[in-house]
Amino acid sequence: MALTFTLEPPLTPALRDGLLDLWTDVVNAGGAVGFVPPVRREEIRPELVRHLVQMAEGRTRLLVGQDAHGTPVAAAFLTSNPQHLNAHWLSLYSVMVHPRHQGEGHGRDLLAAAEDAARATDGIEAIRLSCRGGQGLERFYACCGYKEVGRVPGAVRVAPDDDRDEIFMLLSLGR
Repeated sequence: MALTFTLEPPLTPALRDGLLDLWTDVVNAGGAVGFVPPVRREEIRPELVRHLVQMAEGRTRLLVGQDAHGTPVAAAFLTSNPQHLNAHWLSLYSVMVHPRHQGEGHGRDLLAAAEDAARATDGIEAIRLSCRGGQGLERFYACCGYKEVGRVPGAVRVAPDDDRDEIFMLLSLGR
């Protein structure tokens, strides 16, 4: 199944609800996108609202991959840096693919679409993201061209006595 990727799609109630469902399903399947399972939609809603506010302010852009029915199956948020000293790179947040569709290449497609969006943005030379250690995510991002540029041991506490590294990855756009 091919997805249609759209940068800054019109934010309809159906898209907003679909993103909330996607985020909830990803977390409850063990995805590392800011929460630990089990989680309910109501717990994720404030974080989604925070991203939506940043979108309205022009600081964050939504990239969404939708199936043939228009259901969000993949998503990520690209955020510009407010500091002029860091304005030459974007941050990529909340990168997610629905668990039903993982292993189908949609994650790679999502990252390629994010790279295309960054390349089309004047002055952007790199994309930075961070990921939670202990899940092999850094290997996936490395396969997509990202390089590990830093690591903070034990920075992410997912549960008592379960601290994970926060791993910083960078994709240079070669400008």
